[in-house]
Amino acid sequence: MTRPDVFAPALRQAGLGPDRVIYVEAGDEPSLLACFEEGLRHPGLAAVVAETARLSLVASRRLQLAAEGSGGLGLAVRRWRRASDSADFGQHTASATRWRISPAPSSPLPVPGVGRARWFVELLRCRGAEAADFTLEACDETGRLALPAELARRSSATQIGGRRAAA
Repeated sequence: MTRPDVFAPALRQAGLGPDRVIYVEAGDEPSLLACFEEGLRHPGLAAVVAETARLSLVASRRLQLAAEGSGGLGLAVRRWRRASDSADFGQHTASATRWRISPAPSSPLPVPGVGRARWFVELLRCRGAEAADFTLEACDETGRLALPAELARRSSATQIGGRRAAA
């Protein structure tokens, strides 16, 4: 990351305590991408997550090759603080998949209040598969993300989520 805004207590609730996470704060985007690539090349790391605003085709290809070489998982989180920063979102990358996650209204409760958080999740690109979209709810009592009740109760013949041509 280029700025320290990760909320460690939330990571701990997700099972990622301080003994399981290595935080690296880079001063700028090129340093961040270099650290991201180095982490992906290390065979002892299960996953490497980096928050970057820009991800060129060349940089994404280097990251993809590093992940394939070590067998690790690389997640490039692209969160924009201003709408003008998102102009390059549609640019091609060498990533195996591309997702967009947006907030969705929480599920209604039988009493006044705020329900469980929900997100609209879109699979925009996936090699050899169709694009799709669906809604996810925050962790349930088992600690797992859940499909909203109205989707989870559908029969297996009913399609879950929308399908469309890959981007």
